Amino acid sequence: MAETLLVTREVEGWTMGVMTAMPRTGEEWTVDDLDRLPDDGLQYELLDGLLVVTPAPVLLHHRAVGNLHLVLRQACPPGLEVFFSPVDWRPDVQTSLQPDLLVVRTEDVAVKNITVPLVLAVEVLSPSTRRKDLVLKRSKYEDTGVQSYWLVDPEEPSVLALDLAAGRYVSAGEAHGSERLRLQRPFEVELVPAELVAPPPG
Repeated sequence: MAETLLVTREVEGWTMGVMTAMPRTGEEWTVDDLDRLPDDGLQYELLDGLLVVTPAPVLLHHRAVGNLHLVLRQACPPGLEVFFSPVDWRPDVQTSLQPDLLVVRTEDVAVKNITVPLVLAVEVLSPSTRRKDLVLKRSKYEDTGVQSYWLVDPEEPSVLALDLAAGRYVSAGEAHGSERLRLQRPFEVELVPAELVAPPPG
């Protein structure tokens, strides 16, 4: 994810602060509250009732997401689909997350939001969102049955792949730089971290 933005403003009676905010009533946010926020170019997510605000990502982030999307699209079998942010995943009324990349079953694709457990969620790290992606989002994805979770660090570069086993994430593999990472879930694919952040050839 991109850097967390410091925001202090009021929108339709709501007060937003540093990274997370709550409605003026003191109650936790819901997806209905989220839908009333303006389309102002910022990314708004809900994590267990807390509002998380981030700005548009930097170009290296876009490059990693775009290159990985191409790899996943080429490897993705029939019956599964690959999407990139912004797509809202809403497992409950107090959570609405936008993974940088996600894989879902074609039969679970809805008109607007995804509500069922994801086959794969991918987050691209940045210094200020590292804890959110490594701890908070990991816990939420794990608790809600997201089958696989990948963390891409474009600065190193590296990829850490986690698979759900008996309700908990276990490492499915990790690669750094020009190392090759061969994965079997959610489908067979090979990743090279350095290639994910490399510019187009020529």
